[in-house]
Amino acid sequence: MAMRKRDDEVFPNAAGIDVGGSSHWVAVPRSATDEPVREFGAMTDDLNAMADWLLGCGVDTVALESTGVYWIPVYEVLEQRGLKVWLVDARQMKYVPGRKSDVQDCQWLQKLMSLGLLRAAWRPDGEVCVVRAVARQREVLLTEQTRWVQRMQKALVQMNIQLTEVLSDVMGQTGQAIIRAIVAGERDPQVLARHRHGRVKASAQEITRALTGNWRDEHLFVLGQALAMYDDMARHLGECDAKLRALLSERGTSRVELGTPPRAGTRSCAQFEVRQALANWAGVDLTRINGLGVTVVMKLLSEIGPDLSRFATVKHFCSWLALCPATKISGGKVLSSGTRRSANRARQALKMAAMTLSHCDSALGAFYRRLCTRMDKPRANTAVAHKLARMVYFMLTRGEAFVDQGQQRYEEQQRQHSIAALKRRAAALGFQLNPMETAP
Repeated sequence: MAMRKRDDEVFPNAAGIDVGGSSHWVAVPRSATDEPVREFGAMTDDLNAMADWLLGCGVDTVALESTGVYWIPVYEVLEQRGLKVWLVDARQMKYVPGRKSDVQDCQWLQKLMSLGLLRAAWRPDGEVCVVRAVARQREVLLTEQTRWVQRMQKALVQMNIQLTEVLSDVMGQTGQAIIRAIVAGERDPQVLARHRHGRVKASAQEITRALTGNWRDEHLFVLGQALAMYDDMARHLGECDAKLRALLSERGTSRVELGTPPRAGTRSCAQFEVRQALANWAGVDLTRINGLGVTVVMKLLSEIGPDLSRFATVKHFCSWLALCPATKISGGKVLSSGTRRSANRARQALKMAAMTLSHCDSALGAFYRRLCTRMDKPRANTAVAHKLARMVYFMLTRGEAFVDQGQQRYEEQQRQHSIAALKRRAAALGFQLNPMETAP
């Protein structure tokens, strides 16, 4: 690869860091010091010494690869010292033509950065990262709690306690009361069946038959251990919820009116409080968009934050979410036009929200069902997620309020578009369409 001269360098004072688990290799411009490549340890003192050396060499921009989680402390320490840090995707190195020959990775990274051949990945600001860390921890706890519920179900099935056959939710009010009574030592099926809630469809006799099993000590021991772990996870989830409420209340910069709150002490009231806190943080109520519940909005705001000024247009935002077609053309032929694979959590949340619109009586629901008639459901799901992403972008950047035009109006608009298209085609063929006269 023909390298540019130093006069053509975009970032002449750039440095490159090859991040590792136990040490980091740093390269600065050759004109900055007699020893342009140095190795630093991974301890905090080493990172501070690295920052001092970079500042002493006149470095103002640093590029480092996103390697696992090892880059996070390096990024934060250098950013706190006033350096502009660029987080670079390691895959970008493959797209640059040429070979790095015998130079180290940090030197190659510094050279590409100085020539402006790399792009920085987007990372939310510190306030969003704090909320994101707690929200992701809550997701981990929910996943672990679900696994312990599955272990409880397995222990019950091994004892031939068929609770899943008579209860839709094993960890509902009735299911938990029965399991806790079993762990406490109760074995009589009729006594256990008395915990049946009035809304359970299965009769007391059916529940009694389902609770007649083979009580083995090893399975009872596993059941008790799994229940204890479930309760422990629930306690940690309560701590995460309290931490999230405190963080959201600190970030509420405005008051968004959401109407009259539900009765205090109810589950809907707790959901309303979280919705209010999210709306105050974002400045708009994203839950008004069909399909975006409190859980989805929490995930979106904790991942991207309310400030989307980093994205110049809505197209940049949708491209970052990997919701735009990654069209590949060679020789004038389209080789592929599907969206690229991505583990973006905000993208996954929008796609999950799009799936809930299949039976929604709204314009978005009608749009989803119309797409399903033209393409398979996975593609329709991606297209609807792209539409939701555009709505989220405009609400957060412009402060626009979402107003559902309704399924009837959407279908009427589609009907008028179809009529107009038929008229244009008929006119092109030399015909004229006239509406049929309806009988009185």
